[in-house]
Amino acid sequence: MKARVHVTLKGGVHDPQGKAIQHALAQLGFGGVDGVRAGKVIDLELSDTDEASARERVDAMCQQLLANTVIESYAIELTP
Repeated sequence: MKARVHVTLKGGVHDPQGKAIQHALAQLGFGGVDGVRAGKVIDLELSDTDEASARERVDAMCQQLLANTVIESYAIELTP
């Protein structure tokens, strides 16, 4: 089973990387971009075959390591 975790900053948390991307886009002539939020994607290959147990394990991974849950949110996608 494969898991994809999308980690993004929570709303209201300052995003300097997003601001830098927005500024660079404007410098390259891509105006009209009113905001950018940067995040990360983490792909995992799991030995689990049961979706419920896989989701539970990946959630625990996110809580303990993959996301800083004070300032970040995450979403989990599972595929067989």
